Amino acid sequence: MSENDGPALKLGDDQFENMMLFLKTPINQQNHLDYKFGESELRELQEGIWAMPAYLQDDDPYSLFFLFTTIDSGEMVVAFAEGTRQDKQLKLGQPLTTGAGLNNLFAQQEKRAQRVLKFLNDISRADEAEWHQIVS
Repeated sequence: MSENDGPALKLGDDQFENMMLFLKTPINQQNHLDYKFGESELRELQEGIWAMPAYLQDDDPYSLFFLFTTIDSGEMVVAFAEGTRQDKQLKLGQPLTTGAGLNNLFAQQEKRAQRVLKFLNDISRADEAEWHQIVS
């Protein structure tokens, strides 16, 4: 989201929920380590779907995971999924747009949401992804 995109959307804004980050090059076995967030690295859940924690703490029931996934158009996007613990296993919920996931995290952990947004904006500034507003 550059200065040229009109009024800047911020974390927590309702309209930010419709923002999606589209990658220019899909994640694969050769480049997945380029997308580490903190100590976390992407893991392939199944072909074309990669995940890693955006927020995961032992003492907090809330968790959020990055989902790098291919959508119907064939493009790879950065989405999010909230995690729920079931019998010491973590289960991922329904995918959320990039903006919706960030807004949910912002409501829980404001500083972490800002770090995650910076990580995604760094990917965009490196010309590896573009933010797009989608219509729901």
